[in-house]
Amino acid sequence: MNDKVKLAGFNEYFSLKIGGELNDHKPEVVKVKGEFVWHLHPDSDDFFLVLAGRLTIQLPDRDIDLEPGELFVVPRGVQHCPKADDEAQVLLIEPVGTPNTGDAGGHLTAGEQRM
Repeated sequence: MNDKVKLAGFNEYFSLKIGGELNDHKPEVVKVKGEFVWHLHPDSDDFFLVLAGRLTIQLPDRDIDLEPGELFVVPRGVQHCPKADDEAQVLLIEPVGTPNTGDAGGHLTAGEQRM
């Protein structure tokens, strides 16, 4: 089953679904619409690959606009906030156990859910 088929299986935004495990990292797919929460990951980089739609990664000093097929890695310790005006489908890769909201916590913190 490919990621697009798996993405079709859920409609919630900011609800990460783990697609497997790769060297103690979790490839996750997520649907994004609206603005997430400003946060950082003190101990890990944050990998974003846009599968569909457009994603903006807001950084303190600039915005990174991504189209399908483009990727960006937020370096560890850098505050960021993903957002999408319309639905975007994104692949993330993070170490197992990394909370999606990093240091921010809050109601958008998602547990690790396998597909």
